[in-house]
Parts: sequence; C-alpha cells; structure tokens
Amino acid sequence: MKKKLFRSRTDRKVAGVCGGISEYLEVDPTLIRLFWLIAIFCMGGGLLAYLIAWIIIPGENGQNA
Repeated sequence: MKKKLFRSRTDRKVAGVCGGISEYLEVDPTLIRLFWLIAIFCMGGGLLAYLIAWIIIPGENGQNA
C-alpha cells in the first residue's frame, strides 16, 4: 500500500501539518512540532516553510486549506 502525505484532521494544533507529517513518517508528532519550533527560532525560515506546507499538503479528504 502506497503511503500518502495528508494534513491530519485528528492530530492538529494549527493546521494539521505536523500531525500529517508524523503519521506519514510514523514518528511522534511532538518530535515534528519541536523540529518546526527550532526551525522557526533558529533558522528563521521555519514559519515560511510551515505556511508553504499548509498550502501544498492536501487535507485528509483531498481538500486544500
């Protein structure tokens, strides 16, 4: 079965991006959220990357936004 990346509808804090990525990678969503937080504060591009991921990654029903 081929895995697909979707934003999570059940494991979401803001847009479901971190929850969807954690389901896809089969890791704890807290680790993904920590990665995004570190990327936002240290690299500066984390917020922009999150917004782009929010737009690009479809919702679980195949819907965007």
